[in-house]
Amino acid sequence: MGAHQLQVTIDQDSGFCFGVVYAIDMAEEILAEDGYLYCLGDIVHNDEEVDRLKAKGLRIISHDELQTLHNEKVLIRAHGEAPETYRTALQNNIILIDASCPVVLKLQNRIKTSHDADENIVIFGKHGHAEVIGLQGQTNGDALVFQDITELDKADLPQKFTLYSQTTKSTAKFYQIKQELIDRGYDIKANDTICRQVSNRDKDLHKFVANFDKILFVSGKKSSNGKVLYEVCKKHNPNTYFISSTDELDMSIFAPGDKIGIAGATSTPMWLMQEFKAELEKY
Repeated sequence: MGAHQLQVTIDQDSGFCFGVVYAIDMAEEILAEDGYLYCLGDIVHNDEEVDRLKAKGLRIISHDELQTLHNEKVLIRAHGEAPETYRTALQNNIILIDASCPVVLKLQNRIKTSHDADENIVIFGKHGHAEVIGLQGQTNGDALVFQDITELDKADLPQKFTLYSQTTKSTAKFYQIKQELIDRGYDIKANDTICRQVSNRDKDLHKFVANFDKILFVSGKKSSNGKVLYEVCKKHNPNTYFISSTDELDMSIFAPGDKIGIAGATSTPMWLMQEFKAELEKY
């Protein structure tokens, strides 16, 4: 232990959710057999984990690149894909290794059922997020997506609609939005489709962060879930710092003897949080 005698604890409930674990395990198995594997988009919203898998032979491709690929294996990550991706794979003789999260697949099916029943669909989600693109695809792009309720102030909303949520959004925020829309006089059928593994972390994280002088929240900058959980940490422990790699560590924020908690998103690998712990304990 270093001169500052920092006491560092990792939140054991942090780290990959089961959907991400499933996708990465599947990728590593094929990489061990074939030496390379194409993946449609970043397998997880964490640059350090993506770089680790790239070193093993993972090749990240875009949807445009998928159009030009033939006779290969391509991994679909946990976020899921729109129907168009499956059509392209069939046309190009591509074998899809489908690691779509079961929670996301269930949500896709529910949205497709609603769309087939001619319901107006509104989705609380991040614009351009891989999961949200897949969800919109179930409606042929007809669903209205918003990430903040202020966006709906000028939207041409139908009087009656069905509300869904991206699986990694804040449960509290979803119900707050639902109530606000009801108060505005809309006839809503609201579906809480937030992953319970995500919402339970949202609910329990405040107990962990209350025990420490400072919190390092480790997450990729592109992670929607990371942004949600960081705000939970910050609310219950103002001395919370968002950080993505050990290169960003600023040791001047720590005092001798500080008790430091490390937490992360559902896309944050445990090995990365352990790396942060090891660096802090050297100080």
